[in-house]
Amino acid sequence: MAKEITDETIEYVGILAKLELSEDEKEQAKQDMGRMLDYFDKLNELDTEGVEPMSHAFPVNNVFREDEVVNGDDRDNMLANAPEKKDGTYMVPKTFD
Repeated sequence: MAKEITDETIEYVGILAKLELSEDEKEQAKQDMGRMLDYFDKLNELDTEGVEPMSHAFPVNNVFREDEVVNGDDRDNMLANAPEKKDGTYMVPKTFD
């Protein structure tokens, strides 16, 4: 193990994660965290010279269309079926006084 995981570290992580761990679970968590840190150390041994940092494994492109108005100002058509209208707007019953 690169760094020994202490009981205090496990307690602190448990508090942050709002977990109540049994003694067996704490021991298992210590071993798991130790293995993770060992793996990170192993990754640090890799030669990354000339490798550009990236945030995704594949290129990320915006898949949304541009926000373009296609129906324009068609107020008369929209108000054609309104039961009541006034000054180019819908008239609706009052909902409260």
